Order: sequence, then C-alpha cells, then structure tokens
Amino acid sequence: MQGNNHDDVRRHNLATILRVVHRSGPTSRSALTRLTGLNRSTISALVSELVLLGLAAERQPDATRQVGRPSPVVQANPRVVAIAVNPEIDAVTVGLVGLDGVVHRRIRCPVEHSPSATEAVNIATAVIDGMRGELALRFDVVGIGAAIPGLVRISDGVVRNAPHLRWTDEPFAERLSAATGWPVVAANDASLGVLAERYFGAGVGLTDVVYLNGGASGIGGGLLVGGSLVGGHAGYAGEFGHTRVSQSAARDSAGIAGTLEAEVTRSGLLAVLGLDNTADADDLERALLASDSPQVRAEVNRQLDFLAVALAGAINVLNPQIVVLGGFLAALRAADPDRLQQAVAALTLPEVLAGVRIDSARLGSNLLMIGAAELAFEGVLGDPQAFAAGSGA
Repeated sequence: MQGNNHDDVRRHNLATILRVVHRSGPTSRSALTRLTGLNRSTISALVSELVLLGLAAERQPDATRQVGRPSPVVQANPRVVAIAVNPEIDAVTVGLVGLDGVVHRRIRCPVEHSPSATEAVNIATAVIDGMRGELALRFDVVGIGAAIPGLVRISDGVVRNAPHLRWTDEPFAERLSAATGWPVVAANDASLGVLAERYFGAGVGLTDVVYLNGGASGIGGGLLVGGSLVGGHAGYAGEFGHTRVSQSAARDSAGIAGTLEAEVTRSGLLAVLGLDNTADADDLERALLASDSPQVRAEVNRQLDFLAVALAGAINVLNPQIVVLGGFLAALRAADPDRLQQAVAALTLPEVLAGVRIDSARLGSNLLMIGAAELAFEGVLGDPQAFAAGSGA
C-alpha cells in the first residue's frame, strides 16, 4: 500500500488486519503475516495497537493442536457491537451484532399495520432504550445500521420510496439518530443482504454475486461485481422485483404490470398453504416441503418458472459466480430446486451459465441484522484509529 505518508500506510494496515479478523474470525499472527505480506514485527505492532484501541483481543491457541512455538490468535473484540434495525410492513426488528459476528439479540416487534417512518423510529427507539443498561455495562456501540425495504439515498439515509411501507422522502436515518443519540446509516435491505452473504454466507471468497431477497414488502436485490457492491448512480441498483417476466396485468408495488414482484409473491404461497402472515421464511419452507397438495404444487411451479425468467436475465447480463436467494425465495427454491435450475438453464446461454451456482442464503433470519450491522461497522473497519471505546450514547 502506497500512502501519502507513514500515518496513511499505518491506518491502511490497521484496517486490513481488523477486516481480516472481523470477516474471517480468530486468526493467528502467523496467518496474518501470510495473508497480508507484512513482516512479523509489523503485525505485532499493529495487533498491539488494535488491542489498545479496544477493537481486538489476543489469546493463546489450543496448545494440544500446535506443533512448535504457538502463534497468538487475534480476534475482533466481542464487546464492540452495532445495532441493526429493519422496519417491515408487519414488524420492526432490532438486533445487536458483535464485531466478532455474533448476533447477541434479535427482537421482532410485530405491528398491526404498516408502520409510518415515525412509528418505526419510535418502536426501534423503545427497544434500544430497553437495552441501554446492558449496553452501558457490556458493550461499546459504534452506531446503528438500518436495512430498509425500498429505495434509499445512501448519502444521507433518506428513504426516497418504500412503496409497501408507503414512505416517500422520509429522513429515517436522521430521525433515528436524533432519537437514539447514535449515528445511523441506512441502505436498501437486499443490498445489505448481498454484503452479509458475501462476507459470512454463501458468497464467501467470491467476487461476483447476485442476491435476491423476498420479503413481506416484495422482492429486491443486491449486486456484487468484481468484488465491489454496485449501487448505481444514486444507490438504487438491484431492483430485480420490477423486472418484467410476463404479459400479465398483475401489478407490483410500483404499479408496473407483469413483473417478478407481481407474479412471485409470499402472499400467494401463504394463501395456497392456508398460512397467515405470522409465518416466517422457515415456517413457509417447512410447509412447502410437507405439502402434497396439487394446488400448492401448481402455485410453486408457476412462481418458480417466473423466477427463472428473472434469474436467467440476470445471469445472461452479469455472468455471476453465484445467485443467492433469501427470504421466501429461498423457501420457494427449496420446494423444487431442480425445476428452478432446469428452467433457468432453458433461458440462459450455456457458456454463461457454466460454473454459475444457484443457492439459498446461509444466514437465515439473521441475514439482515448482520448486513445492517456491517453498514454501521464500516466506519470503524475503514479507520480503526477513529474508534473511541466507551464513547457510545
């Protein structure tokens, strides 16, 4: 790394070490030397600084598994946490996620109606206030990340349009920050989902990932191209739900006819199974796998075939290494993965499809908590020296 001066280089190297232990888990000093190309004395000095900053901790390895002189193991300090918030049409979920990747809390607060932005802020703030005693005693909070099912302007966290929530130009991040006292960053939920799966789930080690999330608010997506998250000009890239897949007059949340979001729906699957809106993605998957109803099979086949149209288009255009499906889309895939694979293959160039894997998200119900927390952690990961332990609200 060529920095402007010694401080720039050191800041970069500190960030590199912290990112490795954050995303890869506990790592020995000797492994850090190999991974970064830095010499042992430099690694030792950087680790010592991260420990002093309160961002890392060291421990001795299991001596029974070592040959020769053991190398100390470096890990992210589990005391450092981010708060995650995910408002949806049927609930507001608040999580507490450690820099070591542990989800300490996931509190889902059901709502009787789609919450306004103000109501979502109030609910999240009440949950956070209920945790303040524990936070003060046990944790150092870096800030809050919010995963929003809609179009979010990344620069200031304004929700430009979340159709199912009926939010337009809502300064959600600003309001939540004012209410809690912590900095808040917000982004589209599916874009955060692709980051979470890239670092901790099905996309680990991959550079080109397409992620589609199916939730109560419809279908969104995230893109990783060449190792970089693709946001587009204003941060709205990845809206796969509005891809046209049929000639149907059925309309999606934006009023566009014949789209993926109009044809492939959680509500359609719940209805044919006789389940209510309290069922989560895991409940839905279990019900789909257990059902032998011809009506259920017909609806699953119909939705899988429309999903295949959208996936084939994405694969033909982007040539990813993997397509990851989350939320109810993962449950839909689980009902008949072979049918989905064959339907995609029938619509995709063989040369482009070769080597592409279609898989389900690995992080389950914690996915958006981890993705939102990653958004909040980014400032610390990019500049560890700016972190001040114990400075939370």
